[in-house]
Amino acid sequence: MRSIIALVLAAASWPGLAALNIFACTPEWGALAQELGGDKASVYTATTALQDPHHIEARPSLIARARRADLVVCTGAELEIGWLPLVLTQSGNPNIQFGERGYFEAASAARMIEVPQRVDRAMGDVHPAGNPHLHLDPLNISRVAKALAARMSLLDAQDATYYIGRELDFQKRWHEATARWEREAKPLQGLPLVVHHRDLSYLLAWLGMREVGILEPKPGVPPSAAHLAELLGSLQQTPAKAVVRSAYQDPRAADWLAGQARLPSIVLPFTVGGSERAKDLFGLYEDSIARLLGATK
Repeated sequence: MRSIIALVLAAASWPGLAALNIFACTPEWGALAQELGGDKASVYTATTALQDPHHIEARPSLIARARRADLVVCTGAELEIGWLPLVLTQSGNPNIQFGERGYFEAASAARMIEVPQRVDRAMGDVHPAGNPHLHLDPLNISRVAKALAARMSLLDAQDATYYIGRELDFQKRWHEATARWEREAKPLQGLPLVVHHRDLSYLLAWLGMREVGILEPKPGVPPSAAHLAELLGSLQQTPAKAVVRSAYQDPRAADWLAGQARLPSIVLPFTVGGSERAKDLFGLYEDSIARLLGATK
């Protein structure tokens, strides 16, 4: 009898028995899907905070996970263009292909910034739809949460009330936290920073910080010695308070420039899991703001 009970309990926890099997492309959307899905969703996140979201390998394990997914949740705006189309095609799952109900792009619900007027290869890795790192604006998180809860309700109509209820609870907690963060982060307004890549643009715009230099000579192009030397010289005319990079980025260029310019080098988690404190979306923002405030002291 004990064996039978154990098997029943184990089976109840299997991902395949959840109302929704969700394939999230990046940790922030995996965390949001879990916030909204609760125990009605089994969430698999395809990448980690220490991986460059632009450059992911379409591994067989990802294809196998996509094959069993009811819903794929990704950023869109061509962030996953280098690997996701192959995963979706090879999965053979007709319900999660581009344009189907089982495919959801956060960018479709977000307010995009840095939308280029024109795009050509000489500009580097520029995204025609705008900067895809939209999760670092809390207002975008709120917008995406509303749209994602609606999509989950559409796919699992019998649990629609559950998803909408969780979304409303999340929005209440998120709005309260956002207001608190904005109060705490007031000293950051106008703070001049050097960044590695424009993956922090939404965070800088939300908190009123300024980008006065970028380690990449062009988007997606690794820092060169010549560019770093030129950037070091420009900081004499336009000083910065810190050099900032994301957890997944190579530290060498940021640490070199920070050392030469005698500036603090700050590592931000960038997404959920990027630091010990960034265990969920709330921790991601709290840790990022705390680390940036360190540059104002």
